[in-house]
Amino acid sequence: MNPRELRSDVPALQDEVYLNFGAHGPSPEYVVDAADDFVRGHEYDAPTDDDPYHVAFEAFDRTRERVASFVGAETDEIALTESTTAGINAVANAIDWQPGDVVVRTDLEHPAGVLPWERLEAEGVEVRVVETDHGRVDPEAWADAVDGATLATFSSIPWTSGVRADVAALTDIAQDAGARVLVDAVQSTGQHAFSVEEWGADAVAGSAHKWLLGPWGAGYLYVEESFAETLEPAQLGYRNLRDPYADPYEYEAGAKRFEFGTVAPAPYAGLQEAIETMEAIGMDTVESEIAALTDYFKAELGDDRLVSPSEYESGLVAFTDPDPEATVERAADADVQIRSIPTAGVVRASLHVLNTREDVDRLLEVVQSG
Repeated sequence: MNPRELRSDVPALQDEVYLNFGAHGPSPEYVVDAADDFVRGHEYDAPTDDDPYHVAFEAFDRTRERVASFVGAETDEIALTESTTAGINAVANAIDWQPGDVVVRTDLEHPAGVLPWERLEAEGVEVRVVETDHGRVDPEAWADAVDGATLATFSSIPWTSGVRADVAALTDIAQDAGARVLVDAVQSTGQHAFSVEEWGADAVAGSAHKWLLGPWGAGYLYVEESFAETLEPAQLGYRNLRDPYADPYEYEAGAKRFEFGTVAPAPYAGLQEAIETMEAIGMDTVESEIAALTDYFKAELGDDRLVSPSEYESGLVAFTDPDPEATVERAADADVQIRSIPTAGVVRASLHVLNTREDVDRLLEVVQSG
């Protein structure tokens, strides 16, 4: 499969210039079909031909294996979640926090990477915020902040600027200081190849519905095996306990302790198909196409407006604008979909392998006409 064939299979991209994959990646028909077919089979056939629970649990097992292979993990280190936010909160709520414990985050985190720690701060946990410089984390400032910390958390690619973090280096610094590390990888998943093993983080959260072009409701949480054994999820159910009838109960081994109840299997069927689709394109192709498009856009836009790095780091390109909201509205009127980032006061375009230079030219017409 090549990028042009993939684009032709995405109904939402036929009449509009879509440059907002960092928020939502419209699915190709076969991803939606995979989810739809699973629902039909699960509801129409499984109750009498098989067992709905057996069919669902087999689907979960296949998806865990698929996700594990895609992100470079072992299968038992993957839990299926509904979203990145769900994964981050699952870890936050599973640690036995004590007054005086410390969480470290950057000033670029999405609300999903801010709000759980604000709640803990109200309960006596110290939260340290590392200020970044043009989207980059200074290693010395990071080292100072994580000294004595319980947990350090950051995004592999911040949603505001598209700078790609040196995940392995920041992880090493935090772990050397005795902190566990949780990475928000939602902007990496489906945009570039990565290995959670090479990153070395203790936990990584991501989801299907952005660059991976999967459905809403399908996320994943990687938890390193030894870290998982220290965690006690706040939510309990028949799926995350070794024996739900035992007293006292014991959590399942590994990341499965975070899958606690009955959830819809269909989004995970879509997630499997989405991974297979991106692998059919090839992640090297995905990244090289994104790099070429962003290089072209940045060169035409000019350095004076760029907030993102001038060199390629990701498909997220943020730029200054006198009135971001007005520009986004003007773009929508021209059938070009972008967004503003309210916390940064910028406009952000998200360029994916499905886009073309013609799409970029349409965006430039809008931006340069303001």
